[in-house]
Amino acid sequence: MAINLEKGQKISLEKEAGGSLTKVVMGLGWDAKQSGEKKGLLSGLFKVSDGENSIDLDASCIMFSGDKPVDAIFFGQLKSKDGSIIHSGDNRTGKGDGDDEQIVVDLSRVPENVTALVFTVNSFTGQTFDAVENAYCRLLDGNNQNEIARYTLTSQGAHTAQIMAKLYRYNGEWKMHAIGENATGRTINDLFKPISLFL
Repeated sequence: MAINLEKGQKISLEKEAGGSLTKVVMGLGWDAKQSGEKKGLLSGLFKVSDGENSIDLDASCIMFSGDKPVDAIFFGQLKSKDGSIIHSGDNRTGKGDGDDEQIVVDLSRVPENVTALVFTVNSFTGQTFDAVENAYCRLLDGNNQNEIARYTLTSQGAHTAQIMAKLYRYNGEWKMHAIGENATGRTINDLFKPISLFL
């Protein structure tokens, strides 16, 4: 049974999954306020209806070695340079059941120098998250697709980005940190400074 995380909570992936994990899937999702249509999961630019407007949301994964970024997986680069992380591809509508977009992480192939994977969402076109609700991220066991953990954000606001969650190594095992921190920026390049507070 998946654990529902609170903001700031940290868990051991192996403990929650009941054993060693070699592959996980991170999904992000949200709804457009006053729309009722479920919107997208993890990864590139995708379109969320906001009345007569639309909001292009961009979800990304940034790989860190200590406090230094070493690679980024997003709509413009669907695979990490080392091949350990693969993005499912750009979904601009978010339509359909289940996860609209996913990022698959092969933990066994993540280089030893990579200490953290940070997952973010940006409003590429600059609209605020006041127009978005029910934002969440969830982590699945990549082998059997069981949901391990879920973190749901309860607040909206005038921010244009979210630092959602972090997977990180600690004493030889992978853990998850539900961050849920508001930020400002149209692209991941704008988020390196606020992310540094959580590395």
